[in-house]
Formats: sequence, structure tokens, C-alpha cells
Amino acid sequence: MVTYIIRRVIGAVAMLLIVSMVTFAIFFLVPRLAGATPEGFAARYVGRTASDETIKLVAQRLGFYDPIAVQYGRFVKGIVAGAEYDTGASVEPCPAPCMGYSFITQQPVWPNLLDRTRITLSLGIGAAILWALGGVATGVLSALRRGSFFDRSAMGVALAGVSLPIFFTGMIALSVFSYGLGWTAPGGAWVDITINPAQWAYNLILPWITLALLFAATYARLTRAGMLETMGEDYIRTARAKGLGERKVVVKHGLRAALTPLLTVFGLDFGLLMGGAVLTETTFSLNGLGKYAVDAISNNDLPAVMGVTLLAALFVVVANLIVDLLYAVVDPRVRLA
Repeated sequence: MVTYIIRRVIGAVAMLLIVSMVTFAIFFLVPRLAGATPEGFAARYVGRTASDETIKLVAQRLGFYDPIAVQYGRFVKGIVAGAEYDTGASVEPCPAPCMGYSFITQQPVWPNLLDRTRITLSLGIGAAILWALGGVATGVLSALRRGSFFDRSAMGVALAGVSLPIFFTGMIALSVFSYGLGWTAPGGAWVDITINPAQWAYNLILPWITLALLFAATYARLTRAGMLETMGEDYIRTARAKGLGERKVVVKHGLRAALTPLLTVFGLDFGLLMGGAVLTETTFSLNGLGKYAVDAISNNDLPAVMGVTLLAALFVVVANLIVDLLYAVVDPRVRLA
């Protein structure tokens, strides 16, 4: 088991390094190969109104005239040991981990990412709990009652949940439950959990349910399909022939075997969601990573966009690492792979 964990951790670290190389190449190498100049990169930092002399000076100070390998080494060094950025008027420190310095906001990117991550993390964890429990439970019941009214109704609702876009269901939910009935908080409401846990949950309950409806539909259909396949296996009939209770047969033998593909999908979904639930955060006016990325793109803030991209990649890699470790818990045969 220890060897399995070490292999997976080493693989995750190597993947993060590769992701950083690919991300840096997308933002700096590919545009250069397409004809972009150091002055063009510098213009993204200082804005469109800067003079040519200012742009050339910024390009020189930021090292855009250096070879791409040197620039990447400087970028990695900044993440590990921090960096300093010469703005012309002063030299601004960027403590480790330095994901870049935004000349638009005159701030390092990392503190802004951390501040927005709290909101996205609160949204994602709450929604993930709801969609995992609701989707799996619905899928199991549908599989055990195949062809019943509950099965047909649940799969119909699941189909609607998958088909309806989040901005549509979010707007309808806000209109009915927040502005119509007054049961939930309006859009843009946010209180940190450390200040008032009850108010924090109240403000996020509608975004949680709306986002969970979209994902729970997928998980219900996947669980139903997996359970129908698993419950027809020979070892299920053997377990029943031994006299095991139906609950033990369903949970320990049936559901456990059907969870493996669900873990794979959950790792990808949760990791991507942590990179920024763009539509949900925009619909409910939550200042998370998704809205931060949209604002950065609108303002042509390249360091902020790159910081969100790297952080999203980090979430995906870490989520899949956790899923790999959970495989060994769900199915002990994985440890030998």
C-alpha cells in the first residue's frame, strides 16, 4: 500500500511539472511561434494606452527578450522562492508561491487566488456532497426498482437536469425562491464560514442545490447503469445463495463494485469545478475563481489568467491523486497494479 501511494504521489508531482511547462508554453511559446513580439507581451501587462517606450522598458524589465527556457526557469523559481517585479516607480515583492504580478490591479496574483478560492471551495464542496449522495442514492433505488414509476420518474428528472443549462435553472431558482418567495438569499450574498456558519450555509443553499441538480443527474444515470450490470454478476447470486442479507449484498458487493467508474468521474468533475464554476458564480454573482478568470480575460490581465489556469490544473491533479488512492480502498486489487 505504501509503495502504491509513493508511486501515485511521484506521478502527481511529475504531472504538475508537465502541466506547468505546457501552460507556460501556451501563454508564451506558442504566441512567440505565431509571431508575437516581446513588446506585444509587455503590452498585456501595462495596457493598451502605454507609450512605445514604456512598453519596451517593461519588456526588458520583465525579461521578455530572454530565451523561453530562461523565462520558464524564472517562473518556476518565482513559485518556489518568490520574485520581484520592477514597475518603474518601485520594485514590488511577490512572495512565494508567486504566480505572477498583475500590473492591472497592482497586486500579486496569489493572494487574490486564495481569497477567491474560499468562495469556490465553499460552493464546490457543498454541491459535491449533495450531488454525490443524491445521485448515488437515486441511481441505486432506480436500479433495484427497474421499470417502476420511481425509476422512470427519476430518470426523467435526471435527463432534464443534464439537459438544462445552469444559467437557466439558476435564474429560474433565483426568480422563484429568492425574489418571489423569499426563502433563500438573493444573488451576490456571501458570508465567510468563520464569521457566521449558519448565514454562510443559508447564502449558499440555492447555488448548492442548483449546481448539484446538474451533476446529480449524471451520477444517478451512471450509478443505475453500473448497478444493473453489477447486480447481474455471478458473485452477487453466490452472495445471495450464501444467505447474506439484501442490504449487505447491495451495499458491500453491488454498490462497492459500481463505485469505481463513479470515482473517476467525481475526480474530474470536482477538480474542474474547483478551477472555477464560471456559469454558477456568474449567475449567482459570487466572486469566486470563475468570475475572477472572466474579469481577468475582460481586462486582458495575463498573469491573473495564467494563475487561474495553473491553480485549476493543480486542483485536477490533486483530485485525481485522491481518487487513485481511494481506488485502493474501494477495490484492493488496484494496489497490485
